[in-house]
Amino acid sequence: MTPALTAVAPGTAALILFGVFFGLMFLRVPVAVALALACLPLLLLEPNLSAMTLVQETFNAYNSFILLAVPFFLLTANLMNIGGITDRLMLLSRTMVGHFPGGLAQINVVLSIFFAGISGSSTADAASQSKLFIDAQRKEGYDDSFSVAITAVSAVLAVIIPPSILMIVWGGVLTVSIGALFLAGIMPGLLIGLVQMATVHVYAKLRGYPTYPRATLIEFAKSLLVSIPALMTPVIIIGGKIFGWFTATESACIAVLYAAALSMIVYRELDLKGLNSALLDTGKLAAVALFCVGTASAFGWLLAYYQIPKAILEGVGAWHMGLTTTGFFISAVFLVVGCFLDAIPAIIIVGTILQPLAVAVHMDPVHFAMIGIVSLAFGLVTPPYGLCLMIACSIAKIRMMDALKDTMIMLMPMLGVLIGVIVWPELVLFLPKLISPEYLK
Repeated sequence: MTPALTAVAPGTAALILFGVFFGLMFLRVPVAVALALACLPLLLLEPNLSAMTLVQETFNAYNSFILLAVPFFLLTANLMNIGGITDRLMLLSRTMVGHFPGGLAQINVVLSIFFAGISGSSTADAASQSKLFIDAQRKEGYDDSFSVAITAVSAVLAVIIPPSILMIVWGGVLTVSIGALFLAGIMPGLLIGLVQMATVHVYAKLRGYPTYPRATLIEFAKSLLVSIPALMTPVIIIGGKIFGWFTATESACIAVLYAAALSMIVYRELDLKGLNSALLDTGKLAAVALFCVGTASAFGWLLAYYQIPKAILEGVGAWHMGLTTTGFFISAVFLVVGCFLDAIPAIIIVGTILQPLAVAVHMDPVHFAMIGIVSLAFGLVTPPYGLCLMIACSIAKIRMMDALKDTMIMLMPMLGVLIGVIVWPELVLFLPKLISPEYLK
């Protein structure tokens, strides 16, 4: 729908869009609002457009069945926390890894892995884990900077281990199989969890952090038995999507019903007051996330209108990069963008710009998606955006700068996993090829 001639040149349009956006971000205007306001100057300057275009394109973005999964997965996470599911998983984590050096921090990581397999939201993970672990770690003699860093960094697993809200948005926007993305995220997610546990081990040895007594086999069996209903949640969500029993949105709905049934009937810890609280929190989080989707879509529509991605890719295409080099370039772009922009608008804007570059070097769409998603996960704990780190610091009542050194140290092993994802595509494509190869066709 790009007209033959526009009143504003593509270079000028790009300068206005990104200049206004980053200027507003510098003034600490919320991301979703900054994206919308950045669109207005061009809409007013261009005779063929009007301010109503912003409203139209924003609402067009919401006309997506897939996006209904976002509030449902957020609601699942809230029901877990209020309904006692998280407590059962925490007890299981303690019997599994509590005897490792830095026992409480190890439990933090393992619980994040379990939580990631249900919620799909890193911000929900960061908020709940911070409340559970930071004060408890303080009482056991852990440094505040370490407690905040490991809580924030482990929370990013929720966007890598399926079901992930970022995978749902990526699949919907860039037309990639969500089932394939769910399978592709398992290996890198578990590897990142393992390197985080190894990092905790080293910290605990160097700083003398405490360890719990080893749980007996009977204690482990009891905690596992109690937790089995909760552990079935990711099996139902991921298995149902992979084997074609239901769509991503339907799986999110089923996850809500299952979590509610567990909380109200099996564990009996969810009452009407708790349900009301879960619904209110979900409404707030979903409104923020989906507002970002809408305004980012309008921003991306303007980029396409002025053919700005084409102009950018013509310059990059002249570098004649190979598959691996392109992977590193894509990762570098997402790593930088993730520092300043929320992951969802980054996917909608940057993902669509870089997709033709990935196609040009015959990169598998699932491989491209996982490079982007894992790279964007870093942005959740890197300033100036660093939403998960910001949440953990706020709950711990410390400055972000005070936790930054330990956070950066913990990101180094994760960077190694990201490099592995780029260099060895089979790391993410192995499970999709093994279980559902039709998703990769």
